[in-house]
Amino acid sequence: MARNKNKNQLSLIPLEEADNQDYSSTFSGNMSIPIHGWYRYTAGFSAEWVKDLILESKKIDGINIVEPFVGSGTVLLEAEFAGVNSMGVESHPYIYRIAKTKLQWNYNIKEFKDAALELLKVAEGLEIKEKKYPKLIEKCYPLETIEKLESLKFAWNQSKDNEEIKNFTWFIITSILRTTSPVGTAQWQYIQPNKSKGKVLDPYQAYELKVIQMAKDMEIMQSKNYNNDIVVNIYNEDARNIESIPENWGDLVITSPPYANNYDYADATRLEMTFWGDIEGWSDLQDKVRKRLIRACTQHVSSMQKEVNEFLDDPILNSIREELKEVYETLKVERLSHGGKKNYHFMIVAYFYDMAKVFQSLRRIMRNGSKMCFVIGDSAPYGIYVPVDIWLGELAISAGFTDYTFEKLRDRNVKWKNRKHRVPLKEGRLWING
Repeated sequence: MARNKNKNQLSLIPLEEADNQDYSSTFSGNMSIPIHGWYRYTAGFSAEWVKDLILESKKIDGINIVEPFVGSGTVLLEAEFAGVNSMGVESHPYIYRIAKTKLQWNYNIKEFKDAALELLKVAEGLEIKEKKYPKLIEKCYPLETIEKLESLKFAWNQSKDNEEIKNFTWFIITSILRTTSPVGTAQWQYIQPNKSKGKVLDPYQAYELKVIQMAKDMEIMQSKNYNNDIVVNIYNEDARNIESIPENWGDLVITSPPYANNYDYADATRLEMTFWGDIEGWSDLQDKVRKRLIRACTQHVSSMQKEVNEFLDDPILNSIREELKEVYETLKVERLSHGGKKNYHFMIVAYFYDMAKVFQSLRRIMRNGSKMCFVIGDSAPYGIYVPVDIWLGELAISAGFTDYTFEKLRDRNVKWKNRKHRVPLKEGRLWING
């Protein structure tokens, strides 16, 4: 289906056997690492791998690192620990706040701990009168737990602490919302109110344990005497139109964009946003979050009928238009034979259109001779294969980068039980030279 474009793809590493897997593209090891382990962000990747890549790149020359999809801050943290300048953007407002707070790890520990525990003391002394709570909150918590969480929120809203402390305490309360729920609210999974779980923490206990963990991690990392004179900036901006990072500033990109696999990153924080009163229901996510994100989910493209032809005709997609149109038309027909009739055909077009915008935005920022590493996974909606690595590589070439190569790390979708399709998929690193 896709043309062989070896003129730009320097060396496509042969697919490895399924028993020889590299899981550095996953977040699994990060929970045991100081600062990184403050928040379980399953869309992330290995901090140890990022560290090794930065240190190896640093040997060659002084580098400035760019992260267009900051997520929970893995790359910016490791750049700071390595004494390397870094800037990044994160468009999801909640994930931006999480990353921004983690980047405060060098704050005065005693001041942080005293203020955080004082807020807990205030909350414990409050009497929350029973009232009507959002349906999602009532489905996820018993009344006693709701009242304790509400007391923490009330204490936070009333506190007169400085911005950094307010960031910390907001982060702590936000980070315990899932661990204090007795139903299926595992981090970064869709909420399952009918599913129960065994280990559940009391909100006050969970809050105190989080304070202790964070203070301990801050002490460990601050004892290492890191270089405080480097640039570390994070902006709440869209990767499709990065404005705050200077032109020709970056030497190395390390990132993992959203995968075109229909995971709704907006819905992933629905519980937290409902608790804080930022949304009233699922429908509010469209304006508050989805419009800021790369369109990698069918929920993001339900009203795209009028735009799809405009996108397909845009010169920005010239390098992949023929193959993209073929997949679009195939999915357009295939969806009609499935019960959900999901708009994968719209999603695929919007995803690559958005990623083309990202590459154009990065071309302005990255210097000639720069290198970019994108951790990516391919896709096969309704069993129709999409060669994500090749198409992203070609879009990067169109944006002005010089060549690309793909390094496979592991197989995906090879255990067929309960799978909707049996198309083997892979995950790996797309290396792009500038």
